[in-house]
Amino acid sequence: MPRKTKSSSYGLLALLAFLPLAVLTLGSLYMLGMTYLEGQPRTFLEGLQWASETMTNTGYGHDNHWAHPAMALFVIITPFIGQMLIFLIFPVLVLPYFEEKFEVRLQHELPPIAGKVLFYRYGPTLESLLVDFNAANSPFVIFEEDPQLARSLRDRGYEVVLGNLADDPQALQRVAQARAVVCNADDHANAACAMLAREHGFTGPLFALADDPLYRAPMLQIGATEVFTPAHVLGAALASRASTQMSPQAEGLHLLGAQLALAEFRVRADSSLAGKRLGDLRLRELHGVSVIGQWLGGVFTTAKGPDTRIEAGAILVVVGVQANLDVVERMALPIRRQGPIVVAGFGAVGQKVAEMLRDAGERCIVIDRMAGPGVDVVGTVLDRICLDQARVREASAVVLALSDDGESVFATAVVRDYAPEVPLIVRVLRTPNIARLYRSGADFAISVGQVTGQILAFHLLDEQGALMENHVKIQRLKGNALVGHHPWHSEALERTGAKVVAVERAGVVQVEFGPEFTVHGDDVLFVCGSAHSLERFQNEFAADTAAA
Repeated sequence: MPRKTKSSSYGLLALLAFLPLAVLTLGSLYMLGMTYLEGQPRTFLEGLQWASETMTNTGYGHDNHWAHPAMALFVIITPFIGQMLIFLIFPVLVLPYFEEKFEVRLQHELPPIAGKVLFYRYGPTLESLLVDFNAANSPFVIFEEDPQLARSLRDRGYEVVLGNLADDPQALQRVAQARAVVCNADDHANAACAMLAREHGFTGPLFALADDPLYRAPMLQIGATEVFTPAHVLGAALASRASTQMSPQAEGLHLLGAQLALAEFRVRADSSLAGKRLGDLRLRELHGVSVIGQWLGGVFTTAKGPDTRIEAGAILVVVGVQANLDVVERMALPIRRQGPIVVAGFGAVGQKVAEMLRDAGERCIVIDRMAGPGVDVVGTVLDRICLDQARVREASAVVLALSDDGESVFATAVVRDYAPEVPLIVRVLRTPNIARLYRSGADFAISVGQVTGQILAFHLLDEQGALMENHVKIQRLKGNALVGHHPWHSEALERTGAKVVAVERAGVVQVEFGPEFTVHGDDVLFVCGSAHSLERFQNEFAADTAAA
């Protein structure tokens, strides 16, 4: 039994012994007081009856009058002693005893753990990963030191061990059987867990999540296989999403030189595109542009045929000649990708975002409540004057790296209303709050649980973790895949989600095609889409990469 349960048991026994002792003592004092102070002798049994009635506030019987001041004071104090016992000591000792008896149902030592992953301490960084583990039917055990959190995790169906490594290091004695260990406590507790795991014979991969990167090297020496800093990983993800220098809009667009351009358009609710099918809009036929896909809720979905519906609030990714893209601009709000990047919040995550953006050559304007080195505008993003000073309307992106999800919801709504055309990337502390940020107007909401989960899923789930189609690419593929077909009119091509945006024939690149145009065997196709849609295209048509 854990030490804490033993101490509560001793406390309950002490209380049970103290109660009759208190009644005996107070009853005896009452008997003596009535005899020598009031001159009205009472028997010992009558003294006990008075003490029990007074302590429980049930009455005094026929004794309701006392003349001597000392006796009156004693009678006044005694009910308060009873109240203290009932309303103070009782909850402190009795209720915790029964709560801990209930907690005994939680395991206090590791069960047989062969083939399972052990997570030491639960937190927001593991939220997404555990969802992936359940989806992959991969077993795991959580070792938790917080009793209330342990009960909550158990009620959610997780296998939980409740213990304290500082008090009972033997709780990890079966850890050698584990498939892997992930340490998710503070840096000092992670170090203790790593050392104990190695001392108990664990030789498998051990991953530690560090708060401070300074602990990385010592943690590796202690026995960690890999050490990740979630705050820095999240900062890198936010910076990458905001910067076209770090993540180009379309990988391979340079292959077409200045002939084609890629643009992003926000589809507002009152846009003529909102809610319409691509087949009804006929953007290719009428305007010569190809809709590659749309971002909605942080997810990029490729356009797969005429039935694809353009959603209000989505960011549409379109490829075409610049003059044709200008026509689309009349129907949807263009997303500007030039100008400084504004970072709101200069904590550990915000500092990493600004550092990476500046290293990539981006201009960066930092907003924070506190003045200090690296802060350009002192204030809050909830204040429009502050947004004016930071030139938010001229920004190519805004990154909200705030430390509170509630504040982020308000800030998202304010920035979206103030600068509707600017991409808005938001840091999220708790993964369940992501949906609220999207409803508030965020284009991309990224939580520490998502980025950490993706990294650990790669190591622990054999890449079974959920993947997201994040990038648009253009590839040169041999034309034999579509010989005899019009590059825009093929049901099989539409199903893949990839788009032929240009055809090279006899050294000349063509980006617009008449109704009679068909692909020749020696043509080179420039195919645009996400990594997944390009893979589907190559599988569907057995297309080979063409030499540059």
